[in-house]
Amino acid sequence: MKILIVEDERKIREWVAKALREEGFVVDAVSDGNDAYELLGTHSYDGAVFDIMVPGKDGLSLLKAIRREGNNLPVLFLSARGEWDDRVEGLNLGADDYLSKPFHVDELVARLRAICRRSSGDHLNVIESGPVRMNVATREVSVDGKGIDLTSREFALLEILIRSPGRVFTRTQILDRVWDYDFDPQTNLVDVYVRKLRAHLGSDHRERIETVRGVGYRYNAVPHG
Repeated sequence: MKILIVEDERKIREWVAKALREEGFVVDAVSDGNDAYELLGTHSYDGAVFDIMVPGKDGLSLLKAIRREGNNLPVLFLSARGEWDDRVEGLNLGADDYLSKPFHVDELVARLRAICRRSSGDHLNVIESGPVRMNVATREVSVDGKGIDLTSREFALLEILIRSPGRVFTRTQILDRVWDYDFDPQTNLVDVYVRKLRAHLGSDHRERIETVRGVGYRYNAVPHG
């Protein structure tokens, strides 16, 4: 999942971004609400963390602006102790959850996952398609009942493919969702990771990740042939 962090305290911003990346998220992090608003107009995110008090558009103004435009992005607010009125206003404006500072980063990650799942209609942690079973909460994957070990990037790549069987994802779309958006689109990184995933699936199922020549890749729940 791709997450936007809007936090002007550098240590908190870097700490949260690092924790999310370690959990396999792709993260954009900015300190200014105006910069965040521009990113939200040009990039797609699965969730966001807004601090209430940031320069430019504050968190409340930013949320109000995107909700007015019909953007239902799941948003978790961060607020200092004593900002009760702001938290209430944020929830009334359409925030999905909030945490008071100081907070435990594990709780932030868990709450962020929860609001993203609720927003996508995915109330279950388990995805099953063909022989593959993924547990998003525990990060466990099995093929034909046998567990396989995936890196965070391999897991993220398999997840976006398996959630939309039959849909073709371009290499640029995959780079945007699995890695940072500013990766060189000419890189062969996607192809390298697809080869790794096929190896993990084994010779009986490697064809489930199909190459669409000149476009990208798709996952076939029922392979051709």
